[in-house]
Amino acid sequence: MRKQILSLLFLFSALISASSYGQNNPEDVIMKSESLGGSVYMLTGMGGNIGVSAGDDGLLIIDDQYEPMAEKISVALDAILKDKLRYVINTHYHGDHTGFNAYMKEVKDATIFAHDNVRIRLLSKEQHKHSELPVVTYSQGVTFHFNGDTLKVVHLAHAHTDGDSAVMFESANVLHTGDLFFNGLFPYIDIDGGGSVKGYIAGVEKLIGMIDDDTKIIPGHGQLGNKAQLQEFVDMIKQTSAQVKQLKINGMPVEDIIDSGLDEKWKGWSWAFINEEKWIRTLYR
Repeated sequence: MRKQILSLLFLFSALISASSYGQNNPEDVIMKSESLGGSVYMLTGMGGNIGVSAGDDGLLIIDDQYEPMAEKISVALDAILKDKLRYVINTHYHGDHTGFNAYMKEVKDATIFAHDNVRIRLLSKEQHKHSELPVVTYSQGVTFHFNGDTLKVVHLAHAHTDGDSAVMFESANVLHTGDLFFNGLFPYIDIDGGGSVKGYIAGVEKLIGMIDDDTKIIPGHGQLGNKAQLQEFVDMIKQTSAQVKQLKINGMPVEDIIDSGLDEKWKGWSWAFINEEKWIRTLYR
């Protein structure tokens, strides 16, 4: 039963980008690359946003989207730097961030890093590939000294999932949040995958404490962000959470809360994958 549930969760996560951004066919997706200064780049396509470190030490990427995107991601990386892909960091276990793992290991011979729980959850899939599993795992974090920068990988407990990591490029002053940031959107919090609203808020607030007003933020989904936008994001979560919590304490059923809706100012945060109803149900749980 547990493996069946996990398989459903993987399917669920695999639909996040394709369904929400209208990209059902990988052939229709255009990979976009943006230089963020120093050795750091951001790739966007179909799935979670990819962070890239490119320089004399080779290539390192953060998250790797879906396997059908393999050729397009490879072309995008070659356009940045034709060199060996040495490392992959998975920010969590969802398929739109880990779906390219097997290709990266089998074809590129890259070493995959992730939190302990990412390997556990990938291993629990009924039809997992051994090559998609992280080879190096950690409980709290790990540090890379790569391409003239220091990359601090930090675990954030029970936030989006139970295996989340964020990556801070200290010299470039760039933060990759994984799915601890959906820029301008209601987030998906995978409660069945070990995430929680309380842990998510704590995780985002920890990230805010690590950055300054000049930090460029690569979100899990959405456009390149900054500290002010990340603060606005967590403020939205705290305020909507407090509203739903109080209504639940007052005995209001979740269906009635959905009917009455959230404050009008949050209407613009609703999107195809997590609309207001789904966000209220998450908060109510």
